Formats: sequence, C-alpha cells, structure tokens
Amino acid sequence: MYQVFVNDKPIILTTVVEKEDGFKNYLLSKVNIGKVIRELRSTPLKEVRLIAKKEDKLLSKFLKLLPNVIAGGGKVYNDKNEILFIYRNNKWDLPKGKIEGKETIEATAIREVEEETGVTGLKITKPLNTTYHIFKRNGKHKIKVTYWFEMKTTFNGKLYPQEKEGITNVEWLNTTQSLEALRNSYANIRALVR
Repeated sequence: MYQVFVNDKPIILTTVVEKEDGFKNYLLSKVNIGKVIRELRSTPLKEVRLIAKKEDKLLSKFLKLLPNVIAGGGKVYNDKNEILFIYRNNKWDLPKGKIEGKETIEATAIREVEEETGVTGLKITKPLNTTYHIFKRNGKHKIKVTYWFEMKTTFNGKLYPQEKEGITNVEWLNTTQSLEALRNSYANIRALVR
C-alpha cells in the first residue's frame, strides 16, 4: 500500500477492495486522475483508493499517470536532538528540493538542506520513507517524489532561511515544539517526523 497526498487527503494505492465509507474506489488502470484530484479538493471525501491486482506494480503504474518531479530532503538532528524545520507558505516543513543534473539523490538532499537553511556539516545516517504528493505548477498537475534521509550535524551557527524559495523562518525544534509545529504542517511530513 502507498499513500499519495493531494493537500492532506490521501490517494491510497492498494490491492484490497473495501466497501466505500467516506472514500471512493477506482480501478487504477481506468482512473481519470484529474477527476480524482478535483474530487479530493472539492468534496468532503476523506480519501480515494486506486485498486490494482499486483502489489508490486501499484506505484510504477500510478507514477505513469502524471509527470514526476524527483526531490531529496532531510530530517536533520543537531547535538541536542532537535529537528531542523523550515517555515514556508504558512506551514512548517522539512527542507527538500529538486534534483539537479546528474547529482545523486543523497547529494540533492544535503545540498537542499544547506541552501534552504544555512546548516553545514551534514552527515546522512539512514534513508527514511519516500513521500509522494500531487501539486500544480503552471496549470499542470505533477507528482513530487521525495526521497528523505535522516541526517546529523554538529552545526550551531546562524540559520539562514532561503527567502527566494519562500522560506521565512528556520528553527531547531525540540520534541514538544516539533509536535506543535506538526499541527500546522503537511500529512506526509507528520508521518515522517512521528
């Protein structure tokens, strides 16, 4: 099973058909993805489920429905076990961005964290779950596929929000502050941080 978010509502990719209750089922092979996105944005539906027969083909079939944007990001811890958050578009988020040229996804994640926050000395400690969400740019829907990495740093210098990317604040947040920030964040970020 996979979740692809449209705002905070998920499209569930699954092989299991369940009786509809607050959600709709569609066959992945016949779905009109534009219609599904409109339904999630404009109706009280909690989620949509796209059904296919083979578990191992769910994601690859879905990713063919729209252009993909590949990104890398970091859940960064400092020496005090605080997590690095950015504030963009009136929401708390984790630093991430698009892959450039032939760089590896790990290099993308480190570069984006550095660019968006000013934090250096980053070391990847492990990969985290990949997240998927649908967004609209220039009138066209796309799927952002973000590869996340847990990172550590001993950096304790000044934080610099990358204003040209719409980031207005960067902060290290402790556990209590992180939980509070997640109340004003995105569903895929909440799942990643918890």
